[in-house]
Amino acid sequence: MSKPDLLMIGGATDVMLERMEAEFTLHKMNDIKDFDAWAAEHGGKIVALATNGHDGVPAHVMAACSNLQVASAYGVGYDAIDTDACVARGIKVTHTPNVLNAEVANTAMMLMLACFRNFLSDERHARSGDWERDGNAPLSNSPDNRTIGILGMGRIGQEIAERLQVFNPTILYHTRSKRDLPYEYCETLVGMAERSDVLICITPGGASTNKIVNKQVLEALGPEGMVINVSRGSVIDEEALIEALQSGKLGKAGLDVFEQEPKIPNALKEMENVVLLPHVGSATHETRAAMGKLTVDNLIQWKQDGTVLTPVPECAHL
Repeated sequence: MSKPDLLMIGGATDVMLERMEAEFTLHKMNDIKDFDAWAAEHGGKIVALATNGHDGVPAHVMAACSNLQVASAYGVGYDAIDTDACVARGIKVTHTPNVLNAEVANTAMMLMLACFRNFLSDERHARSGDWERDGNAPLSNSPDNRTIGILGMGRIGQEIAERLQVFNPTILYHTRSKRDLPYEYCETLVGMAERSDVLICITPGGASTNKIVNKQVLEALGPEGMVINVSRGSVIDEEALIEALQSGKLGKAGLDVFEQEPKIPNALKEMENVVLLPHVGSATHETRAAMGKLTVDNLIQWKQDGTVLTPVPECAHL
């Protein structure tokens, strides 16, 4: 019996490949030299697609796969997939929520602590010999008893809030609507920033949140304020962020994501008050294995009975 045809965009682990190849006839986008020629022969046969949050599903690929029925994304973010177009065509879209909540929350904690305690400069002070030659490093600041505003209070935002409890914080949050949570809801993002020592961004990307953390929000945090971004680079106006940090209108930033990643502006690289990570929020062996498993589980579940395990909200009714 022939296997359904599946197009894979981006890479996959050996375990994922083995499982997909056992259930599907696998086509790898990375191996296709002439997409138009390939699509003319195979596009109409593709019923399933595996991708990731960064590559998504380009419009020309979706158009070429005229019989596409399911797209399984490796990652919790799916702003690179046109879900409106998928809904219109009846294409189920899945992602990998929950399995990466803890690790992304850990990354937010790591960035916040690194900023408060001057981790990078202190590590250099110890490693370079400056401690022996010049004496003690400058004092840093405590993360305890801070007011922390969280932009986005979904699964990961709540995980971050729980991890923060050890620091005895006052936690505020801003989302599109108030939720039944033991934290204070703020009607406006600027209003929350004005009251916060730290703003942690963990809201989905996409048009509705593009540059939502703008000049006004950044300056509301103030010269002692800090912004942490473990969501999407598009959420923060990067140009405004650089200006605020350089001018002293904002104190510090801890960033795991960027507008044009993997490109990071040199201005950010050159500043001592910025901690940079190469989008590694969920990048542990354990978490990535769980994400890969769920990505393939969704495809196999669809093959078995037409349902999926973790549809994105827009496609939950399909």
